[in-house]
Amino acid sequence: MGVSGCGKSTLGALMAEALDCAFLEGDGFHSNEAIEKMRGGCPLTDEDRWPWLDRLGAAMDRAVTEQGIAVAACSALRKGYRDRLRAAIGAPVRFILLENSRDRLLARLAGRPGHYMPASLLESQLATLERPLAEEGALILRTDDAPALLRDAALDWLR
Repeated sequence: MGVSGCGKSTLGALMAEALDCAFLEGDGFHSNEAIEKMRGGCPLTDEDRWPWLDRLGAAMDRAVTEQGIAVAACSALRKGYRDRLRAAIGAPVRFILLENSRDRLLARLAGRPGHYMPASLLESQLATLERPLAEEGALILRTDDAPALLRDAALDWLR
């Protein structure tokens, strides 16, 4: 979980490969309307996000039912969004927050030409982000380390 450009997709794919399980890219569950809204520089509202979270949660539930485990990359910016995903998935859910400085995130976003999420929306995502509470039991990783080191730290934590 985390804002755009934090490395969710990179870490998620590495973790799924290491765990030999499905990887679900949360971006693939957005509606065309939501993608066009973001592409146009408009932040999503809760009303835009609920159906997206429901689609991703249902897909995660199917993947976990079929394989026993799955990994997803999803912003999950608010506790309510994480709670909704947990409710949709019929198994324990763990979250890993990836974070970095605003400047580093902007640099990463600038290196993604053609992605529908413009760097101009980073501020709204940072403003929306609710860091996980202690009772959520989330791991927080700063993404200055190489992705393989982050993967190893995440896998160690899961064990």
